[in-house]
Parts: sequence; C-alpha cells; structure tokens
Amino acid sequence: MTTSFRYEVEVLHLLVSPAHAYFGRARDGAADVPTTDADRVDLVAGKGIVGDRFFGKAAHMDAAVTLMAVEALDAIADELGVEHFDPLLPRRNVILRGAQLAPLVGEEFALESGGDTVTLRGGRPAHPCVWMDRVMAPGVHSAMRGRGGIRCQVLSDGVLHRGPAVLVSPVPLEPGQAHVPALRRATRLP
Repeated sequence: MTTSFRYEVEVLHLLVSPAHAYFGRARDGAADVPTTDADRVDLVAGKGIVGDRFFGKAAHMDAAVTLMAVEALDAIADELGVEHFDPLLPRRNVILRGAQLAPLVGEEFALESGGDTVTLRGGRPAHPCVWMDRVMAPGVHSAMRGRGGIRCQVLSDGVLHRGPAVLVSPVPLEPGQAHVPALRRATRLP
C-alpha cells in the first residue's frame, strides 16, 4: 500500500467455529456446534483462521474471514425496535467497532492489533441468509442487506487480537458511517 489512512478501531469479538451452525431448514433450528469467542486467532495466508470452518476450503480461499461492524448490528436492532443483538449471532469471524467496511471491497488493507499485523484483501460483501430472521429477529434478513460486512482473503500469516486495533486502509473511510447500508441491488427476495 503506497498511500494509507489509519483508523483506530476495536476488535470486539473473534469467532472461531469448526462447523456450520446455520444450514438446512431454519425451522429445524441451528446446529449445536462448538463456537469460541477467542482473545486471539492465528491466521494463515491463503487459508483463513486456524480452527475455523472455512480454513483451507478451496471454495472459500478468497473469502475465508468475515468482518462486520457492530454499529451495523446496533442500527438494525434500533430500526426493528428490538434489543441489541448478541454480535456472535450473525457468525461473522471478526466484529469491529469504528470500521466502515464497504469501501474495502477489492482493496488490500491491514489490521494491527496487540503488536501484530494481518494483511487482508476485501472480497465480496457478506450477504445475510434467511437464518437471520430465525436466530435474531423477524426482519433482520432484509435489514442486514448491504451491511452484513465483507468476506476477506488472508494475505499474510499473523495473529489478530481482541481489543484496540488500527485499520490501515488504502482508501479514505468514514467510520461514522459504519452503520449505513452499502448500495444494494434490487432483489426478488422478500
């Protein structure tokens, strides 16, 4: 990265789960799988988070780690008039505070935390699934569109720590807009 912008953020949660919890029919309920909200996670370039369900999976190499802004979750809850959500329910790997993520799609950026640096490439948006209406609240699936976070490719080995961090971006961001949905395409879904 030649030009860079630095933003103080906070890594609130680091979710690691060896299996999928949301598959099949939502009416059947989520699978009971072990899930860890870790203090630190090890990342491997081209593979993802060690111990996670997407680690080393060919179909997910360019989208092995998901990031989401807690502000988006809080805004969704406020809009729906419900209690704020457990940030682990959407099952995103990294929940950040103070990070506008949508502009990072297609960009190489870094997260510095606990004296370590991890380099990522923002891939596609992390679209919500219909499970969100079941496990969070009715209406979340629709409200989360455009602000479900981003899926990223891991470009460097490293460690990500919970707590204060710095997001190093090649593009300017507006952290105060972390809750605002990115432009969404029309959908046929309800």
